[in-house]
Amino acid sequence: METGIKEKIAENLKRIKGNIAEACLRSRRDPLQVRLIAVTKTVDVNIIRTLLELEQLDLAESRVQQLIERHAIIRESISKHLILPDIAPVQKPVVPRWHMIGHLQRNKVKQLLPLVEHIHSVDSLRLAEEINTASARLGLNDKVKIFLEVNTSQEKQKYGLAVGAVTALAEQVETLPNLQIVGLMTMAPLTDDQDICRFCFARLREIFEEIRGEKICGPYFQHLSMGMSQDYVAAVEEGATMVRIGAAIFS
Repeated sequence: METGIKEKIAENLKRIKGNIAEACLRSRRDPLQVRLIAVTKTVDVNIIRTLLELEQLDLAESRVQQLIERHAIIRESISKHLILPDIAPVQKPVVPRWHMIGHLQRNKVKQLLPLVEHIHSVDSLRLAEEINTASARLGLNDKVKIFLEVNTSQEKQKYGLAVGAVTALAEQVETLPNLQIVGLMTMAPLTDDQDICRFCFARLREIFEEIRGEKICGPYFQHLSMGMSQDYVAAVEEGATMVRIGAAIFS
């Protein structure tokens, strides 16, 4: 990897983390409550290796096949000690935490489950049931950590639950023994109007607080996955605990 590219990515990560810290200060939050997830779907594997060397361990993909392929390549690099943290002294290779953030088809669930830490895009009972069944068949030791995806912008072309359907689905999913709802996810419209984005994020937080107030989910229900390159500052100010950023890291 060219030194210039690595330095640019390092600078971008530093700037983004600084913006997150400032947003947390304004909203009286601890910056450690916010996890930065690098969306790697548009970059090649060498860039992913650079992210890991810079200790950016949370990575996200929106397509199952691409995640599977990249997971395998990165795992091989780690086994050969080709990826080491960019610190001294070097102790051990770094290991990524993969997140699935795109629409998930039921026939892809079994391939995906052993590879990911979180699935951010559960938007139906049928999908939740498939994940629950596949987890049992695979004999996974831990419950699968999922987010319910909510279409807070009410855009017809977007996936996600209608706002009014979230609580009912949460109640149903909570009965599935192999799943754990850790939070809610949304995407704001692609717009420069930050007020529109902020409305979507605030609405997700309201739904989150309603579910938590009704004690539908357990203490593991803690996260709001919202905010991308163009609107992550507003998302953090509205309570995001995970932001999913691509272009702002790599451009």
